[in-house]
Amino acid sequence: MNQQALAQRAHTPAEAQRIELLHAIERKLLWLSAWMIHHANHVRPNRDGLKVGGHQASCASCVSIMTALYFEVLRPADRVAVKPHAGPVFHAINLLMGRQSPERMETLRQFGGIQPYPSRMKDGAEVDFSTGSVGLGVALTSFGSLVQDYVRLKDLAPPGVPAGRHVAIVGDAELDEGNIYEALLEGWKHDIRDVWWVVDYNRQSLDSVVQDRLFGRIEGLFRDMGWNVVTLKYGRKLQAAFAREGGEALRRWIDDCPNSLYAALTFQGGTAWRAALLAELGREPGVRAIIDPLSDDELAGLMTNLGGHDVETLLEAFRAQDAAGDQPTCFIAYTIKGMGLPFAGHKDNHAGLMTKEQMEGFRAEMDIRPGHEWDPFEGLPFPEAELRRIVEDAPFAKPLTPEGRRLSAPTIPVPDAFPIPKVPEGRKLSTQAAFGEILAGIGRGEGEYGPLASRIVTTSPDVTVSTNLGPWVNRRGIFDRHKKNDVFRDAKLASAQRWGMSPEGQHIELGIAEQNLFLVLAACGLAHSLYGARLLPIGTVYDPFVNRGLDALIYGCYMDARFLLVSTPSGLTLAPEGGQHQSVNTPLIGMAQDRLSSYEPAFADELAVLMRHAFAYMQAENGTSVWLRLSTRGLAQPKRDLDPDAVIAGGYWMVPPAPGARIAIAYQGPVAPEAMAAFESLREEEPGAGLLAVTSPDRLHQGWLEARRRARGGPGAAPSHIESLLAPLAPEAGLVTVLDGHPASLDWLGAVRGQRVAALGVDRFGQAGDLPDLYAEYGLDEATILDACAQLLIG
Repeated sequence: MNQQALAQRAHTPAEAQRIELLHAIERKLLWLSAWMIHHANHVRPNRDGLKVGGHQASCASCVSIMTALYFEVLRPADRVAVKPHAGPVFHAINLLMGRQSPERMETLRQFGGIQPYPSRMKDGAEVDFSTGSVGLGVALTSFGSLVQDYVRLKDLAPPGVPAGRHVAIVGDAELDEGNIYEALLEGWKHDIRDVWWVVDYNRQSLDSVVQDRLFGRIEGLFRDMGWNVVTLKYGRKLQAAFAREGGEALRRWIDDCPNSLYAALTFQGGTAWRAALLAELGREPGVRAIIDPLSDDELAGLMTNLGGHDVETLLEAFRAQDAAGDQPTCFIAYTIKGMGLPFAGHKDNHAGLMTKEQMEGFRAEMDIRPGHEWDPFEGLPFPEAELRRIVEDAPFAKPLTPEGRRLSAPTIPVPDAFPIPKVPEGRKLSTQAAFGEILAGIGRGEGEYGPLASRIVTTSPDVTVSTNLGPWVNRRGIFDRHKKNDVFRDAKLASAQRWGMSPEGQHIELGIAEQNLFLVLAACGLAHSLYGARLLPIGTVYDPFVNRGLDALIYGCYMDARFLLVSTPSGLTLAPEGGQHQSVNTPLIGMAQDRLSSYEPAFADELAVLMRHAFAYMQAENGTSVWLRLSTRGLAQPKRDLDPDAVIAGGYWMVPPAPGARIAIAYQGPVAPEAMAAFESLREEEPGAGLLAVTSPDRLHQGWLEARRRARGGPGAAPSHIESLLAPLAPEAGLVTVLDGHPASLDWLGAVRGQRVAALGVDRFGQAGDLPDLYAEYGLDEATILDACAQLLIG
């Protein structure tokens, strides 16, 4: 619809009637969101006496925005991130659309009920992106748009499902988060399209009123990144007042009014507004003619008629941008926190709750009868049939598919086994190099690897080559919405990398911002349910810098996004690089993180098993994402037949112990040579000793916890894998554990059967050096391992 047609539509009687009905819906959303929070705090029994909480003021500030979007503008294929504190408004919208039940509305913040912030996994299929980790849901809409382009440019989307916009309803304080600006820059690089961020600019955060003119700076950042910026400061009433004599003086006064003063006057009401305006503008020609005829309530209504609370102004802006094209757009919608509630504008209203007395006054104002609080159209001055019609006619109320908004995609077949890289006699191979070789082999796309290769998408934050993704990228190319030639290759200049970009490429190259890496992985890992196409994403990053993107990694796992994370190189073993590039705590992160299975293979044959497992497990209904912690240290590769199930379960005996053995050494990752050398010396004194290869403390520990839970349910529960592994050892046997990471990763093994443990590992920052010096200093060398064995045996 062009601009002229939009203008004509805005003045038709039918449109005027529709606006009135939308105002009624807006009123209902204000009631339902406020009551939902009130019910959780003051109506539902409170057994522990703790404040349940909620954000009535934050909900109130965006009901107009969400009314305009959900009941007029959004289409079924649009994907939306709702600002965390507006979750109750979102659930109220779903109640009106028949996608939520009153019984469920009563469970806000209750065990098994509606979450405090919208959650994909716990609140159902209507939630596109979980929000609550501030700013990440906003940034994810940009990367979701990129992944949607990836899917559609490769013709992977299911037929009949159109492309959608990616819309974020943004709390203004979220724009303090650095990940927002990292995402903005990355989005500019990739020329993202069809992204809207609608900022609920109520100018209040948790602790205070936001600084004046902040958005003058932020607006410039958006424009510099290629975004269109639409500022919605004034509603229709104020615009009409500005058009009268004295209106320009009134506008200047409001524009110059500090945020803190504006908020205070809003809370104080019409009498305070009148006093302030007359003191400042009483002698300005025409101003009194605007102010004097209005009652205090009418004056307060005029002075708080901001663009973000005016449905007509919002619709006009949204429709105009819809007609203008697909340029990413930031709408800055001025609002008032708590609009329509007793504490509107008060600087302390962020977590404020209406008292029971205030709620009863609000109930009377809204004309809600006791016992009818959840009725969808209770208290609205229009026939129910008309209100139902406007809800049913909303484009977003239409189903995206017969199954709903949550799409699905068939699993991609994974070959039964991956080839193990061949190593010439006398040569060594690192797990990082083996990863590159295995992936490059898959990248050939030959035979049974073809379907798998076509759905893998790799990404890396400016460490593609140094994490051994180069051969894969050379085969499969870099993804870009536009074709860009490799200048070096065209000029016939020698280079190991072929960096041509096109829509056919399967690698998304990122700048050096780890938050963006994990957000891209999350978006790719949700593609089957958001866009109906199965992708198998792989992200590589230096192991110590997982910590820099940890918030976004946790966020992706919380949404059950499925991806393969490869962190390499890791630990002190990256010897000359020094402490800042040597990781310590990442094995513990892998153990603690839900919906993420972490492994640290030592050898290429283990890695081949785990990569094959990862591609299958990422697609399994009860699966998770997978994390492989790899190393640059080359090791001699053993010739043997592995038990894949044991490798996947977390460990196996490299050398089984004799029944009743007094001691065993358990190693993890690239310290295998030191553990093996110490073991050979140990066997001279203890021929029955065992050598345990741990491929995943995470899987061993998780299996042990699950077995303990089963055991609490009654006798007869099967033992865990680690219990079975340790069973041959004597009850009083000692375990020496060693890994290039925090020793607590394996220290817990002693709790399985009450055995003594000497845990070796790294618990402080490293430094530059070579492996003999570093391993000796930090206790990973053969001598230290043998000393630990002696301590356990001697006592």
